[in-house]
Amino acid sequence: MHLLLEGVADSSLGVALDVVSTASFLAEAGLAPLPRGTKALLQRVVSLDGQPVRSSAGRTIAVEGAFSLRGLRKGDVVILPGMFSASGRTVGQLLAREDARRAAGLLPEAAAKGVMLAASCSATFVLAASGLLDGLPATTTWWLVPEFAQRFPRVSLSADRMVVDAGDILTAGSALAHADLMLAIVARRLGPSVAHLVARYLVLDERPSQARYMVAEHLRVSDPALQAVERFILQNVGRQLSLDELSRVAALSPRTLARRVHASLGMTPHEFVQRIRVSRAVHLLETTRVSVEDIAARVGYADAAAFRRIFRRFTGESPRRRRAPA
Repeated sequence: MHLLLEGVADSSLGVALDVVSTASFLAEAGLAPLPRGTKALLQRVVSLDGQPVRSSAGRTIAVEGAFSLRGLRKGDVVILPGMFSASGRTVGQLLAREDARRAAGLLPEAAAKGVMLAASCSATFVLAASGLLDGLPATTTWWLVPEFAQRFPRVSLSADRMVVDAGDILTAGSALAHADLMLAIVARRLGPSVAHLVARYLVLDERPSQARYMVAEHLRVSDPALQAVERFILQNVGRQLSLDELSRVAALSPRTLARRVHASLGMTPHEFVQRIRVSRAVHLLETTRVSVEDIAARVGYADAAAFRRIFRRFTGESPRRRRAPA
């Protein structure tokens, strides 16, 4: 069941419908055999009150009815497609809306009935506002990571992940990560082979990380202590840095620094250092002809192979793929 709120991203809803429809078509055609006892997925598009909703592009989207807890059964899936939010201010406006507050209040009741819940982009904020993500891993759209971490410190935020599966709750990154979210749901319900075949038919790449899309400037923080740490890392990007050293720069204890970095950015201090190193490496790759080995050394990695592994982890691709054309 796709639960639409005002401002839903047209692309999120469209790709969700296509993924499920394609999975059902392939199963019915015998091209994607289902596990024994599994039924093809049925889908409905609903709003809270059964009335049409306005999309982020200003289009009126008709729905098939109103969201009802009474009709939900264990094993059903309720999906909140993302709404585009450009900043913390627009997220605040979203969470203050009556429909978002109502949805956040209804989701725990749905979860209590054994329903799987899923959300992408800024809809993850609505899911987090329900309290259901407290103590669980989750992700959100990459440019709102600091806002999410500050609003929901009890959520274990995995900022780099495209999709995070926390059992009966799944979250995904920005709007087009909704495709990845839907493939994950198909894999859970119909099996990985069906999800892989759907991805091939729709020419959807498997993208475990949204790190390659992150822009470092969007992740900068307003915390003066962390700004000092960031400057220090940039000034010393070519050498190893210890947590104690970073703590002295921030004038905080190591534990407090770790807590502040996670609250602001959803990552550890070590990941913060690595992200800045990788961002510097990307700049060098795109603006110079320096070898990958030399760039690795310039950003603090004596082992070029280790640099390549970390670079791929944070960007989803090899250093040579980011190399500027000759």
